[in-house]
Amino acid sequence: MDLKQLIREIPDFPKPGISFKDITTLLGNPAALKHTLDLLETQCLAMRPDYVVGIESRGFIFGMPLADRLNVGFAPVRKPGKLPGPTHSAAYALEYGSDQLELHQDAFAPGSRVVVVDDLIATGGTALATAELIQKTDAVLAGFGFVVELADLSGRKKLPEVPIISLVQY
Repeated sequence: MDLKQLIREIPDFPKPGISFKDITTLLGNPAALKHTLDLLETQCLAMRPDYVVGIESRGFIFGMPLADRLNVGFAPVRKPGKLPGPTHSAAYALEYGSDQLELHQDAFAPGSRVVVVDDLIATGGTALATAELIQKTDAVLAGFGFVVELADLSGRKKLPEVPIISLVQY
């Protein structure tokens, strides 16, 4: 199944010059969604995670069912003020702005293996900030899983040297 053909491109969203990769068309296709999760499961299993982290908000879409399939815990990485307990925070930059991410301080036991999942890697800012959050918990970053990679933006080069998978590259 060619997942790339199921992802539509929206020009000039959220601002002029950005070609947004809209995964809602993939999500609306039950066979494509199952295939996407099957691929993530197969490739992330080799990373031997104890937890899957989903980055707000589209990372939740893939992170929760992946954690269930792998029979491991799930932890959300969220924007500031969304998590109720004590948090670690890290700043990040996007190709069209900047923000912060937070993770509960007690999300994992020290030494736990964590796989980070998101719908897309572009410049690598959110993924790098999430890696920093995981380090602050004394857990082990086992790898990254992305549905879409914008290869021309070289985001993967900013990330730590761990396994990085992406299912669709532009």
